[in-house]
Amino acid sequence: MAILTSERPGAVRDTRARAWRAVAAAIVAIAWGGNEFTPLLVMYKSHGLAATAVDLLLFYYVLGIVPSLLIGGPLSDRLGRRRLMLPAPLVAAAGSLLLAAGADSVPMLAAGRMLSGVALGLAMAVGGSWLKELSQPPFAAAAAGVGARRSAMSLTAGFALGAGVAGVLAQWGPLPDSAAYLVNVALCVMATVWLSTAPETVTRPVHPARLREDLKIPAAGHRRFLRVAVPIALWLFTANATAYAVLPTLMLPHVQQAPIAFSALVTMVTLGCGFTIQSVARRIDRPGTARAAVVALVLLTAGMLLAAWTASSLTIGLTLLTAVVLGSGYGIGLVAGLQQIERIAGPGDLAGLTAVFYSVSYLGFGVPAVLSALHGGFGFGYPAMYLVTALIAAGCLALVAANYRERL
Repeated sequence: MAILTSERPGAVRDTRARAWRAVAAAIVAIAWGGNEFTPLLVMYKSHGLAATAVDLLLFYYVLGIVPSLLIGGPLSDRLGRRRLMLPAPLVAAAGSLLLAAGADSVPMLAAGRMLSGVALGLAMAVGGSWLKELSQPPFAAAAAGVGARRSAMSLTAGFALGAGVAGVLAQWGPLPDSAAYLVNVALCVMATVWLSTAPETVTRPVHPARLREDLKIPAAGHRRFLRVAVPIALWLFTANATAYAVLPTLMLPHVQQAPIAFSALVTMVTLGCGFTIQSVARRIDRPGTARAAVVALVLLTAGMLLAAWTASSLTIGLTLLTAVVLGSGYGIGLVAGLQQIERIAGPGDLAGLTAVFYSVSYLGFGVPAVLSALHGGFGFGYPAMYLVTALIAAGCLALVAANYRERL
C-alpha cells in the first residue's frame, strides 16, 4: 500500500538548500545588535560621559567577543553548531535590553556591550561555520567560496542596518536612548524561531577527545595564516573604528544640527561600500595567490592616509570619502581572510581558526580608546597618529606581497 505524503522529494531538497538563510538571518540580527551602539557614541558623549570612557565601552564589546570566539568555535566542532548558535540571538537580545535600560549607567552599558559581544562571537565563529557548511554538499551545491561570502555579507549587512536604524531613531524617533535597542530585541526573538529550523551539520564524535585538546588550533601556526590572514585581520575593524567611531567624533563641532544622524550616515557609507564590494570580491580573488589581500591592504593603507588628512581638514566630503575607501578595504579584506581560512583549515578546525582570525580583527576596536588616551594624555594630534598607522599598514602590505603566491 502506498504511503501518501505532502512533502515532495524536490521540496525537501529545496528546503535543505535554503537552510543557510535561517543562519544568515540570525547573524544579521546579532550583528545588528552589535553595531547599533556605534552611531550613538556621539550621543553618549554629548550626555556628559568622558570621551575615553565611551571609547572603552566600544572596546568592552571585544571582551565578550574574544572568549566566545575562542571557546565557542572549537566547542561547536565538538558539540555541534545548533547547541552553541541557537542561544546566541537571545544573548544578543539580553544585551540590547541592558543597553536600553542603562543610558545613564556606565556599568549597565558595559554589561550590555559585553553580552552583545558574546553573541557576536558565537555568530562569527559558530554561525559562520554553520552557514558555510549549509552552503555546500550535501545541503546545497554552491560554488567554492560562497559560504565565506555569505558569512561576510550577513555580518556586514547587520552592522550597516543596525547602525543606520539606530542613528535615525536616536536623532528623530521617540525614546532616543532605547528605541533602537528594543527593535533589535524583537528581531533577535524572530531570528531564534527561524534558526530552530536549521539542520545540524556536525556529527558528534562517539569518543570525544579531552576538551583541552579541542581548544588547540594547530592551523593557527600555518605560514599562510600568519603571513596573509593575520596582517589583513589587524586592519579590518581598525578601519571601521576609524571611519565611524573616531572621525564622526572629531567632526562633532561641524555637524551640530544632526550629529547622531551624521555618525549613522558615515557608518552606513562605510559598511554599505563593504557590503557592495563583497558581492564582487570573487572576481578579485585568485586561488593560490594573495591578490584579494593585497588589494584590501592597498585600500586600507590609502584609507589611513585619508584619515590623517580628514583629521586635519575636518570636512564632510573628505570624511565620507575616507569612509568609502576604508569600507571598501574592509569588505575585500574580510572576504579575503575568510577565503584563506577555508583553504587552510581542515574539517575539524574551521570554526577554531575562524575564531582566531576574528579575535585578532576585533582588537582594532581598541584603537579609538588608545588614540583618545594618547591625544588627551600626551597631546598627540590625530593627523600625526594616523600617519603612523598608515606606515604600519604599509608594512603589513609589504609582508603580504612578499607571500603573494601560496606554496603548498
